[in-house]
Amino acid sequence: MLEEGMLAFALLGAGWVLWLLVGLSVLSVAVTVERLLYFVRDRTDSGALSTALTQFFKTADTTAFGTALTAAGGFESRVLTAGVDVANRGPVAAEEAMGAVALAEKLKMERGLSILATVGSNAPFLGLFGTVLGIIKALRDLSMEAAGANDAVIAGISEALVATAVGLLVAIPAVVLYNVLSRYVKNRISRAESLSRQVTAILHPEVTSHG
Repeated sequence: MLEEGMLAFALLGAGWVLWLLVGLSVLSVAVTVERLLYFVRDRTDSGALSTALTQFFKTADTTAFGTALTAAGGFESRVLTAGVDVANRGPVAAEEAMGAVALAEKLKMERGLSILATVGSNAPFLGLFGTVLGIIKALRDLSMEAAGANDAVIAGISEALVATAVGLLVAIPAVVLYNVLSRYVKNRISRAESLSRQVTAILHPEVTSHG
C-alpha cells in the first residue's frame, strides 16, 4: 500500500515542482522589491547627519543635535536620538538605549531576508527532486510503451532536467540578493555603532578618559 502510494506520487512528474519553483521565484522578487522600498524610505540624509555631528562635536548641544537628527531621518538618526534623549541619565543609560534601538532596527531591516536565504539554499534541491520524479515517470512510460520507447524516454528525461535548471535559475539570484542586502544591513549597523560610540564620547567625555 505504501509503495503504491509513493509510486503514484512519483508518477505525478516534475510539473508541480516547476510551479512551486516559479512561486518561490515570485516570492523572492516580492521580498526584494519590498526590502528595497523599505530601505529607500528609511534612507538617512548623509549630508544633514554629517553636518549635525560636526556641529554637535563642537558645541555638545543635545537639543540642537536632537532636532538635526530628526531632520536627517533614517536608522542611524533614530539610534543616536535614543542616546541623546536619555543622556541626562548617564553614559550607561545612553549606551543601552542606543544598543536597544539598534537591535530593534536591525530586526526590522533583516525582515524577509531569511526567505531569500531559504529559497537560495533549497531551490536547487527542489529542482533535483523534480528531475528525479520526472525520470521515474519517464522510465515508467518506457516500460508501458514498446514502440517509440527510446524517443519517449529521451523526451521525458529532457523535460525532467528542466527542473534542475529552473531550480538553479531560482536559487542563484536569491543567493546574490540575500548577500547584497545582508551586506547593506551590516554596513548600516556598523556605521550606527561607530557613530553611537562617538556621540557617547561627546556626551560623557569621562568615559574615554577613564577607559
